Amino acid sequence: MREIITAVDIGTTKIVAIAGEKDEQGKIRIITKGSVPTPPKSVKHGVVLNIEIVSDAVRQAIKLAENKSDLHFKEVFIGIAGQHIKSIQNSHNIYIDNEEHRITQEDVDKIISEIKSISLEPGQKIIDIIPQNFKVDTESGIDQPVGFHGKELTGNFHIIIGEKTSAKNINRCFELIDIVPKTLYLEPIASSEAVLTEEEKEAGVALIDIGGGTTDIAVFADGILRHTAVIPFGGNVITKDIKEAYKILNKHAESLKIECGTALSEFAKKDSIAVIPGINGREQKEIELIELSKVIQARMEEIIEIINFELLNSGYRNKLAAGIALTGGGALLENLPQLMKYKTGLDVKVSRPSENISSGGARVNSPKLSTAVGLILLGFENADTFDFTSVQKKKKKKRKKETEEKKSSNNGFKSIITKITENVKQKTIDFFDDEDTEFNE
Repeated sequence: MREIITAVDIGTTKIVAIAGEKDEQGKIRIITKGSVPTPPKSVKHGVVLNIEIVSDAVRQAIKLAENKSDLHFKEVFIGIAGQHIKSIQNSHNIYIDNEEHRITQEDVDKIISEIKSISLEPGQKIIDIIPQNFKVDTESGIDQPVGFHGKELTGNFHIIIGEKTSAKNINRCFELIDIVPKTLYLEPIASSEAVLTEEEKEAGVALIDIGGGTTDIAVFADGILRHTAVIPFGGNVITKDIKEAYKILNKHAESLKIECGTALSEFAKKDSIAVIPGINGREQKEIELIELSKVIQARMEEIIEIINFELLNSGYRNKLAAGIALTGGGALLENLPQLMKYKTGLDVKVSRPSENISSGGARVNSPKLSTAVGLILLGFENADTFDFTSVQKKKKKKRKKETEEKKSSNNGFKSIITKITENVKQKTIDFFDDEDTEFNE
């Protein structure tokens, strides 16, 4: 029987259904994926607002993935994010109750189990618990306490907390379409599985995942997750700034950001303008690209300032030998790594889900697919919780034409014209959100 993991990533701007299996070399091969735009105003800052609409979009994404494979999705691993996500540091201790005073795995499991009963604010739930280190009697800084001898075991933990309502809303989206929701994973943890190497985690690295509605942060040092944070700003806020600055439609603002924008205005094409169609026969608008980039840079500098604050707050800001790993759709913004390096003083690399992924199967080497691929990797790590028989082969059906698939995922962008005045020529740029187009998600 093939061991196949299926997962769904619900983002502010896109919903991705994905399936993967292990090849003979032990690498994960992505079999299929389906992606649709998230319906407007149904997900905000990573939080599901309209369960029925999101559920229908999830159904569409799964159907696209199924139509390109011989699979039938029944159980899925899911990502969770949003500004409601918080993290705290906590410690707990137990006394070793055996004659030899030798610490066993049962003792470690017991201390982790007891930390789950900590007092939380009403409506909150624990999403994940990450051990930081342990202390046996007076000996501290122990990563693996099993086998040590002592009378008291103390554990320090990084605890990730979210709202029960948000988790229930996500689960309900799947229950409405008869899909069994499995484990909820924090999205930056999933992304880190897809794009970070063990060497990076050991050396110290900050994963910065810029999505449409949020920017997620995960800080690793000595191979352990040390800090997580969710910033309620992503690519959408830049689009909104452009829309308000130039009084244009949101789809044109998004097009401008993707095709003509840069995070460093000094690299914008001088003497170049973008011509935006007028609304319902009104006059077209001419926008200087250097001024456009100033709008983008101002907002990105604000986001980077908050990122810097979170890195300092983690206590590991000066311990990141591997610097910053930038991923998510926002990582595709031109010249963003240069701006981030200048503002943080850290090395910055755009990271893609390729290290642990087999070259065969569906194309997944875009930063915007980091979370979806990471969910598959986490699913295999916890495969004992997954019923492989629930991923069934289906009878072969005639696949839909590619044109129909593109139509279903078309985000409605119309063409805008960029006029390069120094060359005295015009270029038409077409924007359609098919699965091969990279944009800030």
